[in-house]
Amino acid sequence: MSTSTPIPLGAHERFRTSDVEVAQAQVGRAFRPHDLRLVGRSARLDARLHGVTFGDTGLYYLDYGADVMITPGALEDFYLVQMPLAGAAEITCGREQIISTPRVASVPSPTEALAMRWRAGNPQLIVWIRRSALEDHLGKLLGRQPRMPVRFDLGMDLTTPGARSWLGIVDLLRRDADNTDGMLGQPLVVKQLEYLLTTQLLLTQPHNYTPALHGEQPRVAPPTVRRAMELIEGHAAEPLTVEDVAEAVGVSVRALQEGFRRHLGTTPVSYLREVRLDRVRAELTAASPGTTTVTDVAYRWGFFHPGRFAIAYKERFGEHPSQTLRG
Repeated sequence: MSTSTPIPLGAHERFRTSDVEVAQAQVGRAFRPHDLRLVGRSARLDARLHGVTFGDTGLYYLDYGADVMITPGALEDFYLVQMPLAGAAEITCGREQIISTPRVASVPSPTEALAMRWRAGNPQLIVWIRRSALEDHLGKLLGRQPRMPVRFDLGMDLTTPGARSWLGIVDLLRRDADNTDGMLGQPLVVKQLEYLLTTQLLLTQPHNYTPALHGEQPRVAPPTVRRAMELIEGHAAEPLTVEDVAEAVGVSVRALQEGFRRHLGTTPVSYLREVRLDRVRAELTAASPGTTTVTDVAYRWGFFHPGRFAIAYKERFGEHPSQTLRG
């Protein structure tokens, strides 16, 4: 990377070293034990790792500063999406092999043997997702638990609209991780962002469950929608996601979304937002301006962007939240 370009996750440096054994041990601690060796007699290592974890997800910046071979074998317990910021890497996973560049990320499957050659000048931004969390998430989207491991296509085209949308979520996480007062300190936000990140990955990158995920979903009857509405209304103050609601009422996420669209003309997420707005208004109406602030009430009900909250509130109630608080 250019010396004028800020290093991603600059506030979260794990190590920097020119010692191969130290780099191997430190990267192994963050991911899994592996073999690391320099390619070429004149190669000089300048390795650095930055990283932050939250929930079942992690975000890392890794650069070896040299041509290296990395042989971790099967990852087993986690999925990676490895995105070169420059240069190229040769990635082999099972029987698949790709050249990974800033336009093509690699998504190795954890049950297949992985071997990689990262060329010099090939820093990468890496998303780490716990395998059990991703497979549970897929089960909630499908309405049934997957019997086989999820096997993604190894190459991920980062130029497609779906991938660009996914990269937008990654970039939001990356920028917020370097903000000491950022959203990642809020459990409700972390869960929502993990939900978006994993859902978008499963919908964007082809894998062995893609046909089932995009297939026809059974129709959800009105009583199921009513149960979902009651659950949302009763738990609106909690870190609730669509998959939580779908699991509780016994349907897939897509089926629940279709049921809300057909019977209510909205989505579960929109319905949850409307319920929370109603609760905010009720609190502001009953509160005293001297003891309560709009921001405190909004945060309590899961609204962490004051500007967007104020716009949504005015659209729903025809006045600013501060006007409601003043009575």
